[in-house]
Amino acid sequence: MKGLQKITLLGQLTTCLLVLSFHAVMAQTPSSYKYKRAEELTMIGKAFANKQFYHRIDTADYPDLPTPVKSLLTHSAGLAIAFKTNSTAIAAKWQTSARKPSANMTAIAFEGLDLYIKKDGKWQFAGVGKPTNDTTEAVVVQHMDSGEKECLLYLPLYDEVTNVSIGIDETGSIVALPDPFKKKIALYGSSIVQGASASRPGLAYPARLSRETGLNFINLGVSGNAKMEKATADMLAMIDADAFVLDCIPNSSPQEIEERTAYLIRTIRAHHPEAPIVMIQTLIREHGYFDQVVGNKTRDQNSMITQQIESLQKEINNLYFIKGDDLLGTDHEGTTDGTHPNDLGFDRMLQVIKPFLTTHLPIAGQIR
Repeated sequence: MKGLQKITLLGQLTTCLLVLSFHAVMAQTPSSYKYKRAEELTMIGKAFANKQFYHRIDTADYPDLPTPVKSLLTHSAGLAIAFKTNSTAIAAKWQTSARKPSANMTAIAFEGLDLYIKKDGKWQFAGVGKPTNDTTEAVVVQHMDSGEKECLLYLPLYDEVTNVSIGIDETGSIVALPDPFKKKIALYGSSIVQGASASRPGLAYPARLSRETGLNFINLGVSGNAKMEKATADMLAMIDADAFVLDCIPNSSPQEIEERTAYLIRTIRAHHPEAPIVMIQTLIREHGYFDQVVGNKTRDQNSMITQQIESLQKEINNLYFIKGDDLLGTDHEGTTDGTHPNDLGFDRMLQVIKPFLTTHLPIAGQIR
């Protein structure tokens, strides 16, 4: 019996040592890495080459923009850091504002990071940076091979970022990757464009469009405030874009649609005589099937934008229209809260929007 007890104790000790060894290997900490500031790498997703590295728009250049729009454009939705590295692990340090995630967003989407690495010629999800505080240091992915990898690290959708650094092995290298996306398509819209309620930053639909088409979609979602104001229209028209996609109807009242659509479209066309312009109806809000006020407003919004676009198409060339009836599918499972698409809903939106854009935008064929 004593011999059996010794064998049992020895086995237990061996198991404990193996477990401890496993955890020691797994518990690589961010401090084990050397860091490079994101400013030394490539920022993608910008409308302009502005002075504010982590802001989508330098709003000081557009003082007439509505105050909420200015604030929302400081959020880093659609921005990503592009780099190449041979490191076997990638870590990150990043700092955001003191804002806390909203009820319909994951913390990762709201103020976390999302890493994609190119594999077999396609961008593939590789890991996330989970936020813990306003300043976070975390390992995003580890235990990779030491070959050179092309990487995209997406920044938070709904928070202002002030600093980002990328961590790699002490013996590894990291260099800027040229922007992997071609041309420039300005995508202006609501919280849905900004990314609510994707589970990760890279799953916002402008980011998915870029990875899946190779075109450079610029995320200009301004949550709740895509109302086609004159100052916003003037700012959009100044973007040196090859095409414009307008998904702003969810935030605009029927009266605003009637009063503002023509100015927005005509202003863009005046500065971009040949650029395709695509307007998208609002998607059908799921709770509107029961809430009659919501349902009626959605119908009125879509009816009014249909009238406006059909009228404008008589005078403006290359103006296109995507209807919203089928954007979420038909099983009523495509939203988080009745309004904002979940990942399933965004996927269904892509099945409608992507083939339309690749068919109607001549630039889509130019990058193949």
